[in-house]
Amino acid sequence: MNVRRAPIGVVAIILAAGAICLARGAEEIPYKAAVEKWRQNYEASLKSDHGWLTVSGLFWLHEGENKFGSDPLNDIVLPKSSAPPEAGYFEFHDGKTVVHVKPGVPVTQNGKPVETAEIPPDSPAQAVVLGDLTFRVHASGGRYAIRLQDKNSKLRKDFSGLHWFPIDEAYRVTGRYVPYDKPRQVPIQNIMGDALLLSIPGYVSFSLDGQDLRLDAEADDSGLFIIFRDLTSGEETYGAARFLAAAAPKNGEVVLDFNEAYNPPCAYNPYTTCPLPPPQNRLRVRIEAGEMIYKRDHGT
Repeated sequence: MNVRRAPIGVVAIILAAGAICLARGAEEIPYKAAVEKWRQNYEASLKSDHGWLTVSGLFWLHEGENKFGSDPLNDIVLPKSSAPPEAGYFEFHDGKTVVHVKPGVPVTQNGKPVETAEIPPDSPAQAVVLGDLTFRVHASGGRYAIRLQDKNSKLRKDFSGLHWFPIDEAYRVTGRYVPYDKPRQVPIQNIMGDALLLSIPGYVSFSLDGQDLRLDAEADDSGLFIIFRDLTSGEETYGAARFLAAAAPKNGEVVLDFNEAYNPPCAYNPYTTCPLPPPQNRLRVRIEAGEMIYKRDHGT
């Protein structure tokens, strides 16, 4: 769910030494506008039909049949307005989940009606859909759950908007990327207490407020992904962690823009499972940039 912005081009042409200050002032506006646009895109993705605010349930699977429907005696209870009393069951065994749908219940997978279908864990393309409800299988450590998404979720309807620190270009720093000899498998926990392993191919070394710092970074198709905590955590910012995405290293350098640091989905939604930062990514410095604590209404 990372939201990225395109690199900012320099549009001012300096014609004379006397124009330098004006050109620098002109460059400051596009940078701030680009960060504001990034923040708007991030909030839009959060509020979208497939955003984290639609997650409305996390139901841990037990071996055998896990019945679902709107009847309150089901294992997975659905909104009465969205499902029949008995819609079917998820058969779970040895890490494999198969949905069995009652005849006449309009469940689809990849847009096609299904009565029986396997749902691999953490595979959005293989989710099953019933009206405005989407069912995914989520693996959390050694546990498996049905993650329910509802386009009409209360969290989405009651969303009150995000809060950010003022944009400060001093928190946009260039660091040096240092790959490890081989990726390190770093044990961590998620917010539910489940054990996870992060594959860390390297770290970013940088300076901020006169301190030399480093952050271990994961790699993905778009670049680097960092989970961190700092001395604002639990006060001005979300206590568990914040996330930061960065473009892939170029000539050994990485730009870290903490103005685009954002909260994990657990900051908004109790039905999500977010990774906690490894000890080495807990910084003894205040990073007064990026997203602040989410407030469910602006009066609190």
